[in-house]
Amino acid sequence: MEWKITDGLTEYAEAVAFMEARAAAIAAGEAEECIWLLEHPPLYTAGTSARREDLTDPDRFPVFESKRGGQYTYHGPGQRVVYVMLDVGKRGHDVRRFVQQLETWVIAALAEFNVRGEIRDGRVGVWVQREDKPLTALGKPAEDKIAAIGIRLRKWVSFHGISINVEPDLDHFSGIVPCGISEYGVTSLVDLGLPVTMEDVDVALRKTFDEVFETARG
Repeated sequence: MEWKITDGLTEYAEAVAFMEARAAAIAAGEAEECIWLLEHPPLYTAGTSARREDLTDPDRFPVFESKRGGQYTYHGPGQRVVYVMLDVGKRGHDVRRFVQQLETWVIAALAEFNVRGEIRDGRVGVWVQREDKPLTALGKPAEDKIAAIGIRLRKWVSFHGISINVEPDLDHFSGIVPCGISEYGVTSLVDLGLPVTMEDVDVALRKTFDEVFETARG
């Protein structure tokens, strides 16, 4: 397993080219699996289920058509993007289980900062309850999204992956309806009042990866 960390901002097209080449090499048995941690310049991506009306400000940032699952997402500075190039074929040939493992991984990493991430039926991604915000119209605690998940598989090798909001400009999300969900907000670790750095998140991701994936694999 290679852990690749890139400083600065990586152009989206460059990242996609790398992922596609690496996924093909993994499928051919010519390269090891790879987790790539990076940040992008501000941009929007459209997944295979994206609806044009959910791109509310199309001229704000570059928009890239992505072949990953899901709808519109934002990437930008202050957000840790985690691209996962893993052999799902060797990990059980179970896509649903693999996505659940990704969700569990994000939740475990957030728990390192005493943040309780949760999954909601019908809402993609990882969510946190906001006790500091007014209750919803139904009298339930407000919830904000803190992480997004969207993958693609080719020959049972995954690419694309997850993104965790560490300290992005949350206003940048207003140019889209994130993942097609308009009733809830978006948050970040720093927005929750935690002085967390990108390096802290990387350490948490590295620590919890084996707990989730290798334990399940073994």
